[in-house]
Amino acid sequence: MKKRLLSLLAVSAITVTLFAGCGSSKSNTGDTSSKEEKIKVGMVTDSGTIDDKSFNQGTWEGLKKAETEIGTETKYLKPNGETEADYLKEIGNLYDAGFKFIAAPGYKLETAIYKAQDKYKDAKFVLIDGTPNDGAQPANYKVGENSVAISFAEHQAGFVAGVAAAVELKEGELGFIGGMEIPAVQKFNWGFQQGVAYANKNLETKMSLKAENIVYSGSFNDTALGQQLAAQMYDRGVKAIFCAAGGVGNGVIVEAKARAATGKNVWVVGVDRDQYEDGVGADGKSVVLTSAIKKVESASYNMVKALKDGSFPGGQTLTFDITKDAVGIPEKNPNLSDETTKVVQDLYAKLKDGSIKVNDNNDDNSLVK
Repeated sequence: MKKRLLSLLAVSAITVTLFAGCGSSKSNTGDTSSKEEKIKVGMVTDSGTIDDKSFNQGTWEGLKKAETEIGTETKYLKPNGETEADYLKEIGNLYDAGFKFIAAPGYKLETAIYKAQDKYKDAKFVLIDGTPNDGAQPANYKVGENSVAISFAEHQAGFVAGVAAAVELKEGELGFIGGMEIPAVQKFNWGFQQGVAYANKNLETKMSLKAENIVYSGSFNDTALGQQLAAQMYDRGVKAIFCAAGGVGNGVIVEAKARAATGKNVWVVGVDRDQYEDGVGADGKSVVLTSAIKKVESASYNMVKALKDGSFPGGQTLTFDITKDAVGIPEKNPNLSDETTKVVQDLYAKLKDGSIKVNDNNDDNSLVK
């Protein structure tokens, strides 16, 4: 009897084991087929931070959107300095941690990406607002098969913002504060000037933009300098300042808010992203008239999506312009009248069909002198 009982127990154990093995095998197979490895998306900042209310923040927001909608793993690193070696170090750190999609916002990373794209052949690089080059004079440019260079039609965004500011304010002085005097910032300036000139010629405005009120600060992060330059311009009677200078613009907004709190009627035209909320003061009103935006977040997000879909456009230089709805001013501008909004909508249509062309240089006679 005892032997028979032991035999029955042994058979039962074997049977349970067989069923358990079958169940386990089916479960594991299901997990393997349904579970995909996460895409690890990295970013190296330039001189700014991911909350600089400008270019770095826009890039980061696009990557975080990809994390939410696509399910990527996302990480950023901020270099200790601004040299090529500093940038390459953090690119290497991301790569070693398995982050083989690396976004780099800004021209300062051009030479680092130029080298990294050859060193890390199995990684993908997205350089926003720059083209990989060797830093020589003249430079040798190369967009590797594992890289994409993205630029924006800043002159179109500046143009629309210039027209909007002129139509809204009707008459008076305007100013421009840029960061480093590089093509992306220059194009904002040149487009803005053309927009003001267009409004004066075609829309019965009387705005001026004097040479003394067009300044390049030489920085993208000196908030105190931005406030100082803004104070000087407002003291000269400038009504609105267009600031395309990253963190420097935060200082311009601080100065405008301080003056608005004392009853002064001064304005700021933001840049890169909608900065309306940044300009809200204690009274609940914003000093940001409108913003010349580049949908940087759309660019970084779309490149992650392209990688996910197997359509990463390696080796290409892409331009995001008004025909792609990638530049312009925000859809909602609480400080712009219905009249100004209608003018802007008509302007978009003419820019898209080519009726109006905006130069990306300063050779046109329409530039305000």
